[in-house]
Formats: sequence, C-alpha cells, structure tokens
Amino acid sequence: MNFPLIKALKNGILVELDYMHPQEQEVVRALLNVVIVEGKTYPHKQPLSQAEFTAYWLSKDAFVVRSFVQDATHKPKKILGAFYLKPNFPGRCCHICNAGFIVQPELRGQGIGRFMGEAMLLIAANLGYEAVMFNLIFETNIPSITLWQSLGFEIIGRIPYAAKLGDEQVVDALMMYRTLEMSTVDG
Repeated sequence: MNFPLIKALKNGILVELDYMHPQEQEVVRALLNVVIVEGKTYPHKQPLSQAEFTAYWLSKDAFVVRSFVQDATHKPKKILGAFYLKPNFPGRCCHICNAGFIVQPELRGQGIGRFMGEAMLLIAANLGYEAVMFNLIFETNIPSITLWQSLGFEIIGRIPYAAKLGDEQVVDALMMYRTLEMSTVDG
C-alpha cells in the first residue's frame, strides 16, 4: 500500500491517513486520554503516562488521520483521529489482529471513523492478518457497533457487566469479529 491515503470527508474536507510519526505521539496520547476521561469507550480508568501509552498503542503499527494541506508551507497538520493495529493474541493465534480507534470529539460523525475502519481492513489484510477481533465494545457505544456491523463484523459474544462507565453505569461488552479475505485488498 502507498501512504498517505487521501479521502474527502462528508463535509468535503480532504484528509490523509498515514503511519504515525514520532512527533505526533504526544498529540495522539493526549487525544486518547481525553477519550479515556470521557469514560464511555475504553477500559482504562486513568489517563495513560507516556510509558503506558507506548506499551498499549505503539506496540506494533499506529496510524493517524491528518488534515490534508496541499502547500509548501510545511505547517503542522492537525491530527483528526488515530488507530493502532496489532496481533490480538500471541503465537499460533497472531493471525487475528485487534485495533483501537479514537476521533477528536468535535469531529465525530464526519466519516473519519469509517475512513479509518475501511483503511484498517485493507492494511490488516496487506500485513497478512486473516481476521480482526474487537474484545470489548461497550454495548452503549452504538456508533461503533453500527459502524463495525456495516463493515461486515459480527457480534460473536457478550461479556456481562464488563464495564463500569465513568458515571458508574455497568454495561455489557460485545466481542466483534470479521475475517479478512483477499477480496478485501482488491476492492
């Protein structure tokens, strides 16, 4: 695959998806910590230190969606969203990957998550993964469940009372799964 991948969002804004650069790590960590503090989608209770972020998010492949600027000013591009992609299990099961996604709160609903999800499926297949599994999608995270189902994921299990959300509401978590086929790469 050739990076960056360029796409026009619903609102017409051009964005690019690329591997995360080292100088972008702190911006992505800060965004992840905003999402963690929201307390609605990630299992962590406290913001992650740099070391914790590195172990969790940077253990394999990490990507960002940036604003696309077509000029020679070299001004920094804003990070709009990010995701990681890594084996879900070790050894004999490492052909099944896992991914985690975050989008700037003020930009949700603009198609950034869908762009990242579609790209992740292509990237995962190109990296040799045979399936994608999400271990913990809280049942209250309807936008994620809807997105993943629209991209061919199936709910393969439910973990009762899996998460205590920020407001102490206790919810089930869903496990979602999708196999990757060569047609994913081609089309």
